[in-house]
Amino acid sequence: MGVLNGRTAIVTGAASGIGAAIADAYAAEGANVLLADRDVDRLAVAVERIGAAGGTATSAVVDVTDAEQTKAMVDACLADFGRVDILVNCAGMLTEVPLVEMDVATWDEMIAVDLRSVFLGCRWAVPHMVAQGSGRVVNVASQLGIKGGESLVHYSAAKAGVIGLTKALAREVAPHGVLVNAIAPGPIETPLVAGISEDWKIAKRAELPLGRFGLPHEIAPTAVLLASDPGGNLYVGQTLGPNSGDVMP
Repeated sequence: MGVLNGRTAIVTGAASGIGAAIADAYAAEGANVLLADRDVDRLAVAVERIGAAGGTATSAVVDVTDAEQTKAMVDACLADFGRVDILVNCAGMLTEVPLVEMDVATWDEMIAVDLRSVFLGCRWAVPHMVAQGSGRVVNVASQLGIKGGESLVHYSAAKAGVIGLTKALAREVAPHGVLVNAIAPGPIETPLVAGISEDWKIAKRAELPLGRFGLPHEIAPTAVLLASDPGGNLYVGQTLGPNSGDVMP
């Protein structure tokens, strides 16, 4: 039996990258998983992959910046599985532009996708967890939310917001049996990072004590730990950092 046997999880950004790896790992550990993303084709592939491996998965096509769509995502999970035990807020975007060249629309889009979406997911899922007296929330932040990154002011600010939201919400709901934590990965070989300039990636690799970027499946075990019992039972408002040594708190 897997460590998540019988639990139900929602994973946003689950069509590719870290989100897909977490969804795969949760299903392999026995969870029922609702995969949410706006990429219809990749989402279908991810659900099929989990099913072929013997897991249980459904899907929801969602714009996670939209309040009504995000609420419908949670409602779909309740309809499919009857409960929500785990929420992973992993959907995100990454663009590279210096602040002095950044237009307001670029800033607003980043905050909507990388921060507002986390609030919305929590807003609709956490009340159900509080009502049932148990639950786990895993918010995917970034090490740049701790240290900042050149030409990534908007991204760094959004991810710092995710970390702050995680700490505050953890204090609110831990007394109700709901544990809220964050993961702050370093650079990971995903479609998200693929869009960043090669110069930035070369410079970043040179900074890392490990000397390389991570892979999505190397992040998934941290998400499993935080969702598991007893493995995740004492983590409250924490930010775990699988980041190749980029940040050492």
